[in-house]
Amino acid sequence: MTGLTCQDISLGYGAHQVLRNVSLSVPSGKITALIGANGCGKSTLLRAMAGLLRPMSGEIALDGRKLSAWPRKQLARRLSFLPQEMVDPPEITVAELIAYGRHPHHGLLGRVAPGDAEAVARAIAATDMTSLADRMVSTLSGGERRRAWIAMALAVEAEILLLDEPTTFLDIGHQFEVLELLQHINRAHGITVVLSLHDLNQAVRFANHLVAVDRGTIIDQGVPADVMTERLLTDTFRVSASITCATGSPPVFIATGSIKAPSRHAPV
Repeated sequence: MTGLTCQDISLGYGAHQVLRNVSLSVPSGKITALIGANGCGKSTLLRAMAGLLRPMSGEIALDGRKLSAWPRKQLARRLSFLPQEMVDPPEITVAELIAYGRHPHHGLLGRVAPGDAEAVARAIAATDMTSLADRMVSTLSGGERRRAWIAMALAVEAEILLLDEPTTFLDIGHQFEVLELLQHINRAHGITVVLSLHDLNQAVRFANHLVAVDRGTIIDQGVPADVMTERLLTDTFRVSASITCATGSPPVFIATGSIKAPSRHAPV
């Protein structure tokens, strides 16, 4: 089996289990969005798929090979992960930050690898950062800064890009800017994108595949039109809502404001 797969995995921290018996196969060359209420385990699942968290049980594999069996740098060339919060290195330009993405290609002494300059240039062009390349990262707006970090991830030239809440702390305009950028990268370069999102309408609009997480497990996955149902909104998010769909457009949910239950989650 090729691509990134999870087979009956359980995840947690110490003795605390967050997700149990999770199985999924990430569609190659598509955008997959993880959706679910706060604390449902989306970030934990992304960290595990990036090889940063070992499953309590089950197996995560890339091209049929366990992630734990991949040499760390070799895996880092295939999977690129951006956490929800990123700390900028001090006194660094955009171009220098993006060049950090080439680290998995460097040897033990950190020597420049063949193709570094070209890869950085391609990442800058793909994210429309040319005019900002010489700016200090600390002077960028929130949306520009997020683009710079995405460019750094692209400079890795990985086949799979994993992002944890890439629109967090951004206003609506910058949210769309980031999501449209990821959609362009996916379509133009065939890069597989897996991201977690809170905004369900954005998930439906920009993703080809949805994975709904609730109460420590995956409750549904598939194309957005099949997954985003009124029952899902009621059972998972505890809101009464209706689904509308214009011809040729993705479905859009409209919440009525009615709360079904006082608690979002049963104990895991």
